[in-house]
Amino acid sequence: MVQPDTRKFFENLSGDGKSIAVLTSGGDAQGMNAAVRAAVRMGLYVGAKVYFIHEGYQGMVDGGNNIIEATWESVSSMLQVGGTVIGSARCKEFRTHEGRLRAALNLVQREITNICVIGGDGSLTGANLFREEWSGLLQELKQQGQIDDEAVRNNSILHIVGMVGSIDNDFCGTDMTIGTDSALHRIIEVVDAIMTTAQSHQRTFVLEVMGRHCGYLALVSALACGADWVFIPEMPPEDGWEDSMCQKLSENRADKKRLNIMIVAEGAIDRHNKAITADNIKELVVSRLGFDTRVTILGHVQRGGTPSAFDRILASRMGVEAVLALLEASADTPACVVSLVGNQAVRLPLMECVQMTQEVQKAMDEKKFEEAVRLRGRSFENNLVTYRLLSSRKADSELPTSNFNVAVLNVGAPAGMNAAGHRMFAVSDGFEGLYKGKIKEITWGDVGGWTGQGGSLLGTKRTLPGKHLDKIAEQMKLHKINALMVIGGFEAYMGLLELAKARDAHEALCVPMIMVPATVSNNIPGSDLSIGSDTALNAITHTCDRIKQSASGTKRRVFIIETMGGYCGYLATVGGLAAGADSVYIYEEPFDIRDLQANVEHLTEKMKTSIQRGIVLRTSLNSTHVLCVCRNENCNENFSTDFMYQLYSEEGRGVFDCRKNILGHMQQGGAPSPFDRNFSTKIAAKAMQWITRSLKESFKGGRVFANSEDTACLLGMRRRALVFQPVSHLQEETDFVHRIPKEQWWLKLRPLMKILAKYKTSYDVSDSGQLEHVSRVRPKESHTSAAI
Repeated sequence: MVQPDTRKFFENLSGDGKSIAVLTSGGDAQGMNAAVRAAVRMGLYVGAKVYFIHEGYQGMVDGGNNIIEATWESVSSMLQVGGTVIGSARCKEFRTHEGRLRAALNLVQREITNICVIGGDGSLTGANLFREEWSGLLQELKQQGQIDDEAVRNNSILHIVGMVGSIDNDFCGTDMTIGTDSALHRIIEVVDAIMTTAQSHQRTFVLEVMGRHCGYLALVSALACGADWVFIPEMPPEDGWEDSMCQKLSENRADKKRLNIMIVAEGAIDRHNKAITADNIKELVVSRLGFDTRVTILGHVQRGGTPSAFDRILASRMGVEAVLALLEASADTPACVVSLVGNQAVRLPLMECVQMTQEVQKAMDEKKFEEAVRLRGRSFENNLVTYRLLSSRKADSELPTSNFNVAVLNVGAPAGMNAAGHRMFAVSDGFEGLYKGKIKEITWGDVGGWTGQGGSLLGTKRTLPGKHLDKIAEQMKLHKINALMVIGGFEAYMGLLELAKARDAHEALCVPMIMVPATVSNNIPGSDLSIGSDTALNAITHTCDRIKQSASGTKRRVFIIETMGGYCGYLATVGGLAAGADSVYIYEEPFDIRDLQANVEHLTEKMKTSIQRGIVLRTSLNSTHVLCVCRNENCNENFSTDFMYQLYSEEGRGVFDCRKNILGHMQQGGAPSPFDRNFSTKIAAKAMQWITRSLKESFKGGRVFANSEDTACLLGMRRRALVFQPVSHLQEETDFVHRIPKEQWWLKLRPLMKILAKYKTSYDVSDSGQLEHVSRVRPKESHTSAAI
């Protein structure tokens, strides 16, 4: 197995003699508590003193009991809590020189010269101003006789590191801000609930979501639920939009569509800067069409609730990275903000990011709307392009109409594929259905509402095509299939390899073929993420939350939880990080009985020091839940979940009791998360664009013929881009025996998880922003969990 590169460790950076303060400011956002927890524990881990500043900048100005020292236990049981437990407040006093002078005195009295600020661009701008004024403030305090020369020397430099907590995702320089994914979860939960009642009564619904200056929530939720119309401030509708919208709603009703949904950001405007409100839209629909229309304003519901798995992981990574940035800062280091770029945590100059964020608003004020969309970043722009493509039945200019036939296998959310102008055929039951001829044409209306439904409406089976290549070729010839799209997991990958290798013997298979990875295990080579894994992670996280809650009245209890994943430890590792697990056992990191014993002793010691509940996650052998999952190099099948349960129960006797829980197929069920809806929709649209181009290039002599390696591809997420890769080239990256990639990026998260669980371990600095530093602000691009 490939283990993380551990050439440089964070132990080279000591926190001895340093004091770090953590505060949350501005509007609250789900995940802030996870960031606070990570910053506190990482600070304590390296030997620094860590302080809470309650009530944001107001607490810094007021001092006293608002600034208190944090302990390891003081951040326990806060990972799953929404909002911010240390409080946030708007502070007018901090905007004045006198207020900042009082704040400086309160910090100097505690020798705090390192601050982690979690908030929006206003909060971070205020922190940077405070840093720039710091030397002058100290001199002023000295002149007033409130501090002496020694205090000035010992506190001469103030270091600031920011983490963006904002549900609007309106900060340039990071692919995602803390709280955005959770807000999308709240919105989609409401949309799913509304859809059932709207369909029952054939109603039209107008939903207003937050976004005074940024339309990200409105745009992504519209894409995720297949809304008929969306209004965002960055791209106001063209003049005459009223007629266009009413015409589309009328067409929907004529097609017997029982549901119409419009989503409007609270800051939506028209081309003349006139506000477009939910009530305006309702009045328009009722007066012109007479449709039964309702308005739902979500309001602060979007800020509330439990943070999603993604927000917990994002915030935890940012919190650790922020402490590393403070430890490495020198007198010349500018204030930085910890950002997410692809799947990497990086550091960017704070004020460059703030200035670019302000440029977006300036472009909107000047009615340069195309420029505003561009400045929002490539991810935002791609979301807008994809929504326009999939919400219109008219062929896009990039996708010319054709008479080609495209077959889709195991499709979870193919909505909008018909926009390519091809005849689309759905294949039921995967490759088995393909050779049995379970192929039927599917139209635009047939896939309406599929984005919000879990599973596979077409059905799926694990049958590989190898033994039925003759019949598959016969069926493809019979139905005149010109291209093939396969959406699935490791079997889909192996099946596509078999089809590509059989092209020499079967001319009917010489067509463009593409695979889109979709498996909860996230074990497909060539892609950092797969459709379905985010939904499974949220199922694991929510279950762990409920288990911990059920044990809240029972002291000293350990749960051993078995997750899916086969030999791939992604779900166990990342789910464990999101749930605050104490130990995670996976195949990729061999362990033996001594490791198990050491972990039991570690938990026992924690239990004796007031921590009452522990969680242990392990990966199951495969999706059929064979229990011997945690393998050492000798594949010792005795280390089953039952074995671990018995070991923990016996060794913890008198200190804690033990329970076990096998999550099973509930991880594959439920409504897909906002990320999975968005990711699947966009990656499928991009795959169809590739098919269209490939068909055009391979159409010669009146027929389609494609047999080169680059016409049988996997479309995967690689760090921050969607990449087309010939499946034949991915074989070298694949461990076929264990059905996993030979290299997996998420293994670098394991040391972080151990640190936050109080294990002594090494942390690879190559995964931090120091070695991945970006010297200038880059526009947002597709990221690893919610806005792809």
